[in-house]
Amino acid sequence: MATLREKKKQKTRKAIIEAAVRLFGQKGFEKTSIEELAREAGIGKGTIYTYFPTKAEIFYAFCEEQFEFIHKELATKTDPEAPVIEQVMTVFMGEFFHVTQNKEFGRFFMQRVLFPEEKDRNSRDEVDNKWLELLFSIYQKAQQRGELRQDIDLLYLAGHFYALYILIVSSWYTGRIGTEEVAAAMRLLFEQALDGLAPTESSLSTHQG
Repeated sequence: MATLREKKKQKTRKAIIEAAVRLFGQKGFEKTSIEELAREAGIGKGTIYTYFPTKAEIFYAFCEEQFEFIHKELATKTDPEAPVIEQVMTVFMGEFFHVTQNKEFGRFFMQRVLFPEEKDRNSRDEVDNKWLELLFSIYQKAQQRGELRQDIDLLYLAGHFYALYILIVSSWYTGRIGTEEVAAAMRLLFEQALDGLAPTESSLSTHQG
């Protein structure tokens, strides 16, 4: 059980991240100063550095929160043995709504994720590896259940579904689909992909042979 001090630290950390979401979305990452972040979070500048040595670390803390949120979504909404379509829908719809709660921050977030700076590579790799571990587990079990072909590398499967997710996010930002249409559009694209990724007679015989 968390102590009073731990709860206060968690509250302060959350306040910093929430302030960053608002300011990064409004002003951009580079134009947001630590002083402004501290003022927005209602704390001293020195306190920011106690929790996060750099602004980039605040961004990746949000990524960690996002990952934890998706884990909770999977745990509460989807059975580990549920069809792969249900699990990937839970993952990517959870990610969509978590990231786009602040539309301008979501735009910044996607740019930063898709085109990370070289200096942030280590932090980015840590986040990517956690995501891949989660997705690989889902796809591997789907292969074992016979829902996905076993001759396709897990990394390609992860990239395939993520590319479709990016298409949905882009369509939402450009106004081609509304928020109420996101889930249906995403499910349609995922189902079409799964039709092409499902085992065939030849792939089954090749794998068994």
